[in-house]
Amino acid sequence: MAVVDSPDSLDSTFASLYKKSKRHVEFEKINVPVEGDPIECDDNSVDDDCEDSAFASASTSVNKKLKRHAKVEKTNVPLEKVKVEDDLIEYDDHYVDDDSEDFAFASASASVNKKLKRHAQVEKLNVPVEKVAEDDLIECDDDFVDEEEVEEAVCDNLDNDEGSSSAEKKRRVVQVNEEQESAFYGEAVPDSEAREQWPHRYIRKDKGKATGAPKCLNPQDDSSQVVQAMCHFTQAMVDNQIYKLGDDAYVWAADGEDNYICKIVELFQAVDGVRYFTAQWFYRAKDTVIKSLDQFIDNKRVFLSEIKDDNPLDCLVKKIKIVPIPYDASLQLKESFKSNSDYYYDMKYLLPYSSFVSLPSDVSSPDSESDSTISSDRDTAEVNESKQELKLLDLYSGCGAMSTGLCLGADICGVNLVTKWAVDLNRYACDSLKVNHPETEVRNEYAADFLLLLKEWEQLCASCSLLKHNTHPHPLLKEGDEDEEDDNDGGDEDEGLGDDEGGEIFEVEELLQVCYGDPKEIKKPGLYFMVRWKGYGPDEDTWEPIEGLDGCQNKIKGFVIKGFKASVLPLPGEVDIICGGPPCQGISGFNRFRNSANPLQDPKNKQLEVFMSIVEFLKPRFVLMENVVDLVKFAHGFLGRYALSRLVGMNYQARMGMMVAGSYGLPQFRMRVFMWGALPSEKLPQYPLPTYNVVARGLTPTEFELNAVAYEEGHSFKLKKELFLEDALSDLPPVENDERRDEMAYIDEPKSDFQRFIRSRRDGTLGTILYDHRPLQLNEDDYQRVCQIPRRKGANFRDLPGVRVRADKIVEWDPDVERVLLASGKPLVPDYAMTFVGGTSSKPFGRLWWDEIVSTVVTRAEPHNQALLHPLQDRVLSIRENARLQGFPDYYKLIGPIKERYIQVGNAVAVPVARALGYSLGLALKGLSGEKPVLSLPPNFPCLEELVTNVESLDKL
Repeated sequence: MAVVDSPDSLDSTFASLYKKSKRHVEFEKINVPVEGDPIECDDNSVDDDCEDSAFASASTSVNKKLKRHAKVEKTNVPLEKVKVEDDLIEYDDHYVDDDSEDFAFASASASVNKKLKRHAQVEKLNVPVEKVAEDDLIECDDDFVDEEEVEEAVCDNLDNDEGSSSAEKKRRVVQVNEEQESAFYGEAVPDSEAREQWPHRYIRKDKGKATGAPKCLNPQDDSSQVVQAMCHFTQAMVDNQIYKLGDDAYVWAADGEDNYICKIVELFQAVDGVRYFTAQWFYRAKDTVIKSLDQFIDNKRVFLSEIKDDNPLDCLVKKIKIVPIPYDASLQLKESFKSNSDYYYDMKYLLPYSSFVSLPSDVSSPDSESDSTISSDRDTAEVNESKQELKLLDLYSGCGAMSTGLCLGADICGVNLVTKWAVDLNRYACDSLKVNHPETEVRNEYAADFLLLLKEWEQLCASCSLLKHNTHPHPLLKEGDEDEEDDNDGGDEDEGLGDDEGGEIFEVEELLQVCYGDPKEIKKPGLYFMVRWKGYGPDEDTWEPIEGLDGCQNKIKGFVIKGFKASVLPLPGEVDIICGGPPCQGISGFNRFRNSANPLQDPKNKQLEVFMSIVEFLKPRFVLMENVVDLVKFAHGFLGRYALSRLVGMNYQARMGMMVAGSYGLPQFRMRVFMWGALPSEKLPQYPLPTYNVVARGLTPTEFELNAVAYEEGHSFKLKKELFLEDALSDLPPVENDERRDEMAYIDEPKSDFQRFIRSRRDGTLGTILYDHRPLQLNEDDYQRVCQIPRRKGANFRDLPGVRVRADKIVEWDPDVERVLLASGKPLVPDYAMTFVGGTSSKPFGRLWWDEIVSTVVTRAEPHNQALLHPLQDRVLSIRENARLQGFPDYYKLIGPIKERYIQVGNAVAVPVARALGYSLGLALKGLSGEKPVLSLPPNFPCLEELVTNVESLDKL
């Protein structure tokens, strides 16, 4: 009898395997009474290590990180003879006593999320047999019989079974008791068939190499080791339940956690005797990037992954039913599937770029073909998209940079995308957009009011019988055909409004506009119409609530019909793409009172909810949302996860990526988050890969490293040389601090490819007029300070007299220099410059240089805490210079006070980034997007001449 107290006593061979599997095994006392001599190995007494080798079998796992605790109970095994060959125990034609307990074993397990910790206890197994023959065992090799096969896969001795016929002489699994046991069931897959279907599992007998290249099944595991198989099966029995290939099942998880969910895609016995199943995993929403923000997603909805790994067979818990649901299944069919299954899935979840993607078109559910109610017109590429106008709604549009870039990029791809509607609260930004896009319906209002207006507008259209789908009519507008109304006097019976005393009656001549809100500022929000009064001019136009226009039904209906025909407002299903960057000021690093527990409770973050609600109401084909990186950095990415959850909950495909503006041809770093959404019937747009090198000025959030749009490691690619300030600005005319002109002529010819491209008009010819090349005029004190900053690289306030820099780079006053005062009596070096960031910053009054870039174009032009000074001129960068750093074409004119124009430029999406995304969107609109989450832009993008051939070739695909 031997007592094994710890795994340290394993012999060297199994100790090595033990270390590789990273598995903790606790062995209790094992009493082995035998008749005659002790258990022998090569005619010598068996020491503790020899006994250990009979019980512990190490297992290779794909991710090698599973730690499973197994406890082996007392095991009594009376034997007549045991022979040990090659560390494996075999029985020599002798029987196992009825009272014997089975050998205990523990095997390591691999799990996709590396968290499986299962406590296994081997129970009694009574297997009375008269004789055990090799031919009766489930075998994978004539020369190999594993102890576990003897214990759990012993077959009846058919030769000694008088009641058996020749037809029954097949391999069978002995029925075990109802305690937890596992075994393969039925015959093994023929060797040739198994080797053909799973070549990576089998070793060539001639060269000792796998017949297929060993590949890691789990793409997140850096291991290239593949468990080698002895044989494969199509069925297995665990806890008296039969599992087949393709079945769905629960898999043991850690205590207190929900069981994992998988599809069984492989059943095999490894060469070390361990029985495995290969799992293709399903994610619950909470297992994805969405995590705890899964309240918008059905609890029965799961997402198929592409991750597969190997797990011990006895980790299976229960067979379940998971059904795939086609995106075009009818609502009735979907509900039927849901009610008759444990789970359902209609998308895949892929870790790169946190992607939720529709299932391939060949995935379908039973009887789904005849129950579809959605047209399949969108199933295939619509190359004729370029022949029709596609409509874009730009929310939180600012001056229109994002929508402008998208339309430019789509045009390169041959798609006619037009910004049909735009909404922003800043009236100067709206004016700028309208000047550059006169075809756009620009609305200067809150996005939340715009959403309420859309809902009211849909009801108004329903009251005028303009909609095909069922919508409740507006309660304050009577239904019916306008032609059926009394046409006396060309209008309603009473189209006037009188005062309370029955005095003058004002007659409505025309309704001009509609809005939702409180335009009269009387704290009574609602639906209002702008009225032109008969006999009065535009100066007397007023906003009137719909309740006060009860006698003007014809006027209202006429306005609605006219607006419907002109598409003054979008209706559900009419929008091809919604883009926008909802402001989330509550997560800004400048906000000292950020709510990290629940950022959505901060009113400054509510616009993200509004944005998603507008998407939910209008149901566009595509969605593109932009935001700052704090969306995924602050509060563990709370708002980013929320946005993805909303999109997926609305049944949109979605993915999230982070793009750097400088990687697309700008002397600016500027990393931003871009989130794509697409209806399940559409191709989900890809992210365009970088085309330029860029000087790094920021870090990618660690948790979202897989979301940074970049080339994979080891991928060969060639990027264009990085751009610097000189490449972008050196051709612009010199201007002074007090420049007043909004327009001027160029003086020099373009000095770089960037300058030549940025100066081009819409028709491709070089422009002659330069707009907005004027800086913020500094006050006299600041101007005097700027004039004393040296014109050299790295110069800043530290170069002014009276400032001393210590060895630790912190500034202090020089006691040997008297503090210099300006003509106004204020100090040359202001206190705030000395104390900014604890005296460590060199940004106050910092001068930029030609071979540098800027981290981010900001909305303010004061040089008090930013390096904004021109390299050679005593002023801050002009509006146009900032606009160039954002990629605005020189023809793009801005409206409003100087500070407002800086704000418009600083808040904008970099135009080259939007252009690249627009090209990707154009491919998706034409059904030409690839399956990968990223794409390479054509050479010399975005020069039109170079892309004609590429676009034409894409159309022919």
